[in-house]
Amino acid sequence: MAAPAMLLPLVAAGLALCAALLWLRGRPAGSELVRGRVCVVVLGDLGRSPRMQYHALALAQHGHGVTLLGFLSTKPHSDILCNEKIHIVSISELKVLQVGPKIFQYIMKVIAQAIQLFYTMLKVDRPSYILLQNPPGLPSIAVTWMVCLVRRSKLIIDWHNYGYTIMSLIHGKNHPIVQIAEWYEKLFGRLSDYNFCVTNAMKEDLQMNCNIKAITLYDKPASFFKETPLEIQHKLYMKLAKDYAPFKRGTDSIHPDVEKSAFTELDIRNGNVTQIKERPALLISSTSWTGLESNYYEEYVNDGIKLPSLVCVITGKGPLKKHYNRLIDKMHFKHIQICTPWLEAEDYPVLLGSADLGVCLHKSSSGLDLPMKVVDMFGCCLPVCAVHFQCLHELVKHDENGLIFRDSNELAEQLKMLLLEFPTGESKLDMFRRNLRASKQLRWDESWEQTVLPVFRNN
Repeated sequence: MAAPAMLLPLVAAGLALCAALLWLRGRPAGSELVRGRVCVVVLGDLGRSPRMQYHALALAQHGHGVTLLGFLSTKPHSDILCNEKIHIVSISELKVLQVGPKIFQYIMKVIAQAIQLFYTMLKVDRPSYILLQNPPGLPSIAVTWMVCLVRRSKLIIDWHNYGYTIMSLIHGKNHPIVQIAEWYEKLFGRLSDYNFCVTNAMKEDLQMNCNIKAITLYDKPASFFKETPLEIQHKLYMKLAKDYAPFKRGTDSIHPDVEKSAFTELDIRNGNVTQIKERPALLISSTSWTGLESNYYEEYVNDGIKLPSLVCVITGKGPLKKHYNRLIDKMHFKHIQICTPWLEAEDYPVLLGSADLGVCLHKSSSGLDLPMKVVDMFGCCLPVCAVHFQCLHELVKHDENGLIFRDSNELAEQLKMLLLEFPTGESKLDMFRRNLRASKQLRWDESWEQTVLPVFRNN
């Protein structure tokens, strides 16, 4: 296992040599420094990196030219694509070389990514700042730091989590590659000029364990995350009903002047949209939904407890989605329907703003980051049940804007309590929604202007 420890310094030395040669040769033609330009870098899918997209939009709004660099596996938000100040540079998502031991394959991928990223970042317009998402930080932190040396840019790292803690979920904390990754992340992280992070807990940890001073920039919902008017809800339900059975109307009689979904009906004569009285509850979750919660809920209904039918919409495109789809196919419930729709970027906030309850099953590898899905749900005034971990209290206030649970049984009890007598009557679910409306939480643009903009203005 000594190979990774030997190869990483060799890669760094090779890149440093390339940087020195380029420096001695002088600045390449066409690479003049564009004052105030920021290169926002994600060694991942740009479409699934909302925080970095928000950074790019905020920078453009305040007059900065932005180069947004990353994979284009998923289409970014239309606001990004239409913004003239934002130039998207795509890099290829490299496949693992299927030759030799896995550790060798991983090392070769890291080397190839380092070369690709280094070359691409030297080709773009010279930025004043490079804003890098971490994780993934291997090899992007070291490469970006070297590019900053060559191009006289300042390096800003936005810490979303620690990469080595994510690796430890697969390999274990004591695996040599995890220990090397931890050493690397802390060493090169200290070479940055400025740092942002997602929680106060992470800010304290960066200072204590890495000697890195960071500014807490909480994730905040973008302006388009809000409660959805009933007319727009109906349009989305009808759109989804074309492909997903849970959104289709029931088997009741069809009236020529009424257009129905499972949740709403439109009177075509006057354009009025109303909610169906016996409609199911719409629950939004992630691809970590286990099915145990559904079993408990089904038992409650079978025992005569007055609970609504459930439509569980499971979002996300994670690597485990196929696995969970296979599990869902094996489930046969009478009162619960589960679907995993593909949603366009513009439809996702509309769906959140239409839902009755959100469930978050995110567990942090470090215990120091917060689930952005919950941030978006709160922007839509959608109450949440979230699984407990170390710093969740910085976002979810138990019994105020949602509930925190520790296991499937506790979640099922919370679902029963929140959805009892749904949708009539005053419930704790209604109270949570009122509290979210009254909280008047900051939006991303406001928070960014207070926290990030001064860094650029003062430097």
